[in-house]
Amino acid sequence: MTKVPEIFGSLVFNEAVMKDRLPKDVYKALQNTIKNGEPIDLKVANVVANAMKDWAIEHGATHFTHWFQPMTGITAEKHDSFISPTDDGKVIMEFSGKELVKGEPDGSSFPSGGLRSTFEARGYTVWDPTSFAYLRNGTLCIPTAFCSYGGQVLDKKTPLLKSMEAINKSAVRLLHLLGETDVKRISTTVGPEQEYFLIDKGLYNKRIDLKFTGRTLFGAKPPKGQELDDHYFGAIKPRVVEYMKDLDEELWKLGVLAKTKHNEVAPAQHELAPIFTTTNVATDHNQLTMDVMKKVACKHGLMCLLHEKPFAGVNGSGKHNNWSISTDTGKNILNPGKDPIHNKVFLTFLIAIIKAVHENQDLLRISVADAGNDHRLGGNEAPPAILSMFIGTDLEKVLKCVEEDLPYNEETLKSLEIDVNVLPSFKKDTTDRNRTSPFAFTGNKFEFRMLGSTANIACPNTILNTIVAESLDYISDYIEGKDDLDKALNEVLKKILKEHKAIIFNGNNYAPEWVEEAESRGLLNLKSSAEALPHYTDEKNIKLFEKHGVYTKLELESRKEILLEKYCQTINIEALTMLEMVKKDIIPAICNYSKDLTQGALAKKNLSSDIDVSLETSLVSKISSLSACLSKKTSELDKVLLDAKDIEDSEELAKFYHDTVLSQMNEVRAIADELETIVGKGYWPFPTYTDLLFSV
Repeated sequence: MTKVPEIFGSLVFNEAVMKDRLPKDVYKALQNTIKNGEPIDLKVANVVANAMKDWAIEHGATHFTHWFQPMTGITAEKHDSFISPTDDGKVIMEFSGKELVKGEPDGSSFPSGGLRSTFEARGYTVWDPTSFAYLRNGTLCIPTAFCSYGGQVLDKKTPLLKSMEAINKSAVRLLHLLGETDVKRISTTVGPEQEYFLIDKGLYNKRIDLKFTGRTLFGAKPPKGQELDDHYFGAIKPRVVEYMKDLDEELWKLGVLAKTKHNEVAPAQHELAPIFTTTNVATDHNQLTMDVMKKVACKHGLMCLLHEKPFAGVNGSGKHNNWSISTDTGKNILNPGKDPIHNKVFLTFLIAIIKAVHENQDLLRISVADAGNDHRLGGNEAPPAILSMFIGTDLEKVLKCVEEDLPYNEETLKSLEIDVNVLPSFKKDTTDRNRTSPFAFTGNKFEFRMLGSTANIACPNTILNTIVAESLDYISDYIEGKDDLDKALNEVLKKILKEHKAIIFNGNNYAPEWVEEAESRGLLNLKSSAEALPHYTDEKNIKLFEKHGVYTKLELESRKEILLEKYCQTINIEALTMLEMVKKDIIPAICNYSKDLTQGALAKKNLSSDIDVSLETSLVSKISSLSACLSKKTSELDKVLLDAKDIEDSEELAKFYHDTVLSQMNEVRAIADELETIVGKGYWPFPTYTDLLFSV
């Protein structure tokens, strides 16, 4: 039996290991860096590096790597051994503070969005001591930031760390004005729920669309999908149980707080949820989790699919970003307590967040924008692309009282009785969980539900931290220096609610009438990434990020270009894969089936002219008609891909891929999927949805 407390963090150079192996003065200096943001001295780094090296070698490590998160959205690493030659022809194992603090990977092949020329190859990785180093596959992995030779930010971690500092500065300032002078530092915390699909590895290997694009480009709907809701929270199948058991153990060894696991709504879909931790660590852990999920799956003859919409017609996979704010005094600022109307700090921060979300709908939409997530948003339990906030009816009443200076007659929370004598009664929460809301308050946190399952959570949290910092500053600027601070606070909170309450919506975000109502409220409806991404460099956004030192104008422009390019390349790869599957697999399969039907019919007629061959004739006729249509639509897809090569402007190209290429791909798919329902199973060249979704 696994002894979880013994294995948890056993592969991590964590605080306990540091305390045990570092001199007291070095340990204290490192803790000042980790907890208070103090710069680290090279002498301290040398001692830490030596202790890290000894610890790693004792655990069988031979190499170290600076583990970083370039703007590809995934992680990267270059491995160097600890060996250093000696004069007698042998080696010793060395690792210096300089090597710990800084690495020099070639940065030329990573996307930069024009931040530097291709020939400017040098890049630097810089140790992030706030995220623990860990051991994996015989290598000491050191979380780092990544920048160019000229200092331009080339990764996702650096802006996240800057945004965390920005909201820390703004929140502490406001808390001190509100009388919370004992608070010295705040941290944003995140618990990212991770959804995923598990399918048989052998079947996966027979689908080049899954290999090249992560999603099925073809696939007729199976007789049974998720209609009965029988998979959700259902008994976990033995093969999946074994996978989840191994996954938990591997994550626990790496210090990842894997807590919850269950079946999700769609067949073959599951979820893993961790315990909250600081945003920076949560981001590193989630990137690590996705990698471990894939590798553990392979050991079990499975493939873990993290695409936002691997199968049409059933739930896509999201990543719910549960975000909150905690102080160094142990207080969760977003906990309303028993008396929210008199909880000044909670109400102030809640109203500040309302302002932030309303003013920055475009940025929050951009933070989750990619080609995969566009397929998911707006259907099968994923929220729509329209940003709104759910806060629940109780808090809505509280805010109405604040806005209109009304007395609040708090109703005593009644126990929720269930009419079964043996079951206990329990207290109702002050808010429900609106599964259709993009940004929902769920008791002591906000759940940002628009993220796709492959997303690096650094970008959404960088934006969330920054926009809330700006909103907190607005309130501080308004009340600072006022003689009657409470009166000034009341004024500014009322002002914010009057101007920004349009973002609050507690209803059904799936309802068709919500689209019209949202438009009447002036809310944005950026339906696709092609429509959303150009807003990244709007003037208001440049001013916001430059003010808080998170991004420069040049860095924002580079990110917009990278995301637009990735969007176009993703759809282009999907279209080319679709063409290959049609030409090399589907059309030959159709021809073979049609030929055998025809030969069978002729053989019957040769045997006796009285034999009925109407079935064969009808099938061949229908297949021929659909095949001709498929060939025509395939040629049209070929043509539009050629047309795309003539478009140089990235924004125009992204719109072309969305409006024209994707539309043409959908037409090709519709015909192929209909043919799949007619062609004999032995002839169809790929595993079907029935095979893929119900094989594990």
